[in-house]
Amino acid sequence: MFARTLKGALVASTMFVGAAQAQEVVEWWDFLGGGDGVRMKQLIEEFNAAHAGKVQINATTLDWGIPFYTKVQTSAAVGEGPDVMTYHASRIPLAVSQGTMSEITADDLAAMGVSADSFASSTWDAVNVDGKTYAIPFDTHPIVLYYNKDILSAAGLIGEDGLPMGLNGIDNFNAALAAVQGAGAEWGIAQVTADGNFAFRTIYSMLCQQGGDIGTDGGWFPGDSSAKLANAVGLIASWVENGYNPAYTDYPSTVALFTSGASAFMINGVWEVPTMSDLYAKGELFEWGAIELPVWFDKPCTYADSHAFAIPNNANDPMTPEKRAAVNTVIGWMLQNSLFWATAGHIPANKAVTESAEYLAMQPQATYATLQANMVFDPKSVNAGVASPLFEAAGNAFTAAINGEVDAPTAVQEMLDALNAL
Repeated sequence: MFARTLKGALVASTMFVGAAQAQEVVEWWDFLGGGDGVRMKQLIEEFNAAHAGKVQINATTLDWGIPFYTKVQTSAAVGEGPDVMTYHASRIPLAVSQGTMSEITADDLAAMGVSADSFASSTWDAVNVDGKTYAIPFDTHPIVLYYNKDILSAAGLIGEDGLPMGLNGIDNFNAALAAVQGAGAEWGIAQVTADGNFAFRTIYSMLCQQGGDIGTDGGWFPGDSSAKLANAVGLIASWVENGYNPAYTDYPSTVALFTSGASAFMINGVWEVPTMSDLYAKGELFEWGAIELPVWFDKPCTYADSHAFAIPNNANDPMTPEKRAAVNTVIGWMLQNSLFWATAGHIPANKAVTESAEYLAMQPQATYATLQANMVFDPKSVNAGVASPLFEAAGNAFTAAINGEVDAPTAVQEMLDALNAL
């Protein structure tokens, strides 16, 4: 079992000012289900045990997505929100515009034992709006390229370092897809094609690799970004057209294609790492790995979001200094003890964790953690983020295009028209 702390991290009581006072109960809301939920519940139990009589987390898990964010907004507006909550970094601009978020101050950061330098620059930037900090990153959860090492070895695509080779560049990658099919795979790659919303994560990565930009409200797809976005959509469409990627394949089917060995590659989130690890541990999966997305275009770039901790701005119910200190204790402890969170596949946001020997021994997590230097987050728009109009517009526009029913420029124009109409 992985060690859940770095040396000295459990000496958390020293972070709580006023320990002689009565126990503070911190009301906690999250949206974490599945393996994420199991791991977070364990971390909360460990925190409560370590802080018995001082701080106790009273945790509630709510439905992910729009239901969660709507409840947070309405609850905070009447002063009935939690003391701390999980939040996607991509949703922060909307929450700030609604007055839902409490600013994280320099004193808060000091109490948590972190600073801006504790995080990758793009991850830190994602939780800041107009020069103010509104959340603390707990992780980054990008998409990655999963691979079947047995098939890649047979196709001559594993280098001396044991990692895939020859995948950068469109021509090289297409040749690799053909090679793995020649080595026994039915499909070269499993990328979700039945849902342009999910596929947008890959498309956005490809746009960034070309130096393109989504833009923001009133200025979507600036410069030649429309043409570059069409290139990205067209590349996935070419995989379908050439028989490398199955058409109209939903999320569960892509996972099934990969885990069954029918597909040699899969593009999916790091949150599927536990699926692979569990199957492999039971002897039900081949040798596998996961790496940063190949550089198909001009530079490395991968779409990511971040689970973060935020403090609601509960109307007419200001937080006492004692409660604020308790919340800062909770967040600081979670950041220091996020090594265990990495077993869910996520990349801990705290550099002190990802630079530790314990993390560097974790595979494939440590291998794909390099992409933190090459991440792109959602634009800072009230219309962006998970479960947002931006992703809905992408889903409506791109599903038909990546399956060859309409051309890529037409789909890009459809998305642009939908965004301009917001």
